[in-house]
Amino acid sequence: MTQHHLQGRDDTEVLWFQRRSFLQAAAAWTAAGSVAGAQAQARSNIVDLVGDATVNGRKLLPNQTLQTGDAIVTGPRSTLIFAIGNSAFHMRQNTSLMVERGSSINAVSLLRLLTGAVVSTWGKGSNRQIVTPTLTAGIRGTGVYAEIFSNRSDRTYFCNCYGVVNLASGNDRELSESSYHQAVWAESGGDGRSALTPARFMNHTDEELENLARLIGERTAWQIAGKKGNNASSYY
Repeated sequence: MTQHHLQGRDDTEVLWFQRRSFLQAAAAWTAAGSVAGAQAQARSNIVDLVGDATVNGRKLLPNQTLQTGDAIVTGPRSTLIFAIGNSAFHMRQNTSLMVERGSSINAVSLLRLLTGAVVSTWGKGSNRQIVTPTLTAGIRGTGVYAEIFSNRSDRTYFCNCYGVVNLASGNDRELSESSYHQAVWAESGGDGRSALTPARFMNHTDEELENLARLIGERTAWQIAGKKGNNASSYY
């Protein structure tokens, strides 16, 4: 198990992939053909929903289909795992995001995180972004974790778990090329501070990324390399 430092989160939030309900749902999702099967069979792309969530202001039901253009919110002690196109997402509790449409209804062009935290894996593609109040991240095929802390809306934690990401915050620009977790803080830099500064690894695990990647038929960079990282000291 990956060692992880938690700040404002608890183990149940980062160990969701161990739940029996998720394991059963993931097995059924894979057996039914994953994302392609969901699209072809016009069935739900929600893999697992625990607790309460809303879509476009209405209660989200487990058999619904989430689409680009939707505004999604999870409630307290809730978690939502879903896939759109070649991307998979895990929304933690008390998270609000908008999924904006790309070239088709099944292509995500922009993930706008307003509050809370989301883990996501993305198959190969271009012209896609994750946007928070203090950060714009241009992504290709990658896995990332983003969080806005409830007591610091002017600060975003962002980890490029693997892949290539173009980061922009304030006047700062940075190209992040990662095979194993590169994390930054992105915050308002109006007082002369650097807007992008290194951060430590926290609030997410390797296994989360591995399970999300599997839902879209992908593998993480460390899986492809045949490596396993479990030493927290190797991160920022």
